Amino acid sequence: MTADQHKGGATMPSEVSSRLSFFDRFATKAAGFVSGAWFFAMCVLLVLIWAPSYFAFGSVDTWQLVINTATTIVTFLLVALLQNTQSRANDAVQHKLNAIADGLADLMSQMAESQDAQRLHDDTRELREAVGLEDKESA
Repeated sequence: MTADQHKGGATMPSEVSSRLSFFDRFATKAAGFVSGAWFFAMCVLLVLIWAPSYFAFGSVDTWQLVINTATTIVTFLLVALLQNTQSRANDAVQHKLNAIADGLADLMSQMAESQDAQRLHDDTRELREAVGLEDKESA
């Protein structure tokens, strides 16, 4: 099928641009890094270094403020990066599911025409309505 045949239908995975922006590439690399064992080990090391630093600060409030501020900043930045990565992954899955549903609906339509089966036409219509696919004009 050509791109013209998919007008109004699902976006095919091959029609989705694979070019990522600088931020998207950075978010992907960051997500890969923070999901690894090394990042977890660094976090544990940070806590192990922070814990005895109480004696350097002399005040419990300052000592707690340091770890709270550091973890809040890291969490805030990671949520933004990981949300970007997750959104793109969800979009990719949705494009693939739409393409599968579109292909299945096309196959069901062709089978219904060759077998003159009203039930298959009804199932095709139901599938298109369920996934939000618009009917295409036949070429």
